Amino acid sequence: MSENTMERRREKRLSYHWPVWFAENFGDTLSQGQMVDISSSGAAFTCYGDACPTEGQYITTRFSVPRYGKDNSFGLENWIRGGFICRIEHVNSYMKKIAIKFAEPLPFRPGEQNQNQASPQLETAQA
Repeated sequence: MSENTMERRREKRLSYHWPVWFAENFGDTLSQGQMVDISSSGAAFTCYGDACPTEGQYITTRFSVPRYGKDNSFGLENWIRGGFICRIEHVNSYMKKIAIKFAEPLPFRPGEQNQNQASPQLETAQA
């Protein structure tokens, strides 16, 4: 395997396609996108080109992440995270894919959950 094709990611991503809401300020009108994938330190989502933020811009996002409990339960946790747009890719003539690096990481790794493993929050709540 050549160095150019080696995985550079430090963490496995969770891929899913649920809504994400974003704006420069949450007092502004929110735009909707669709989550592509997420890690504890950032996310990628698609949005319409006319609502697309610019590279380097700070935005605030609101989204839900699936979580698994000790008893194989499944739930959603809602999060609000701000961060900087680090990459924009053209998907097609009207859609763009946005990559955001969170200013504050999530307290868990969404793509590294195990259905049979409780999240730290759930373990604390049961203790």
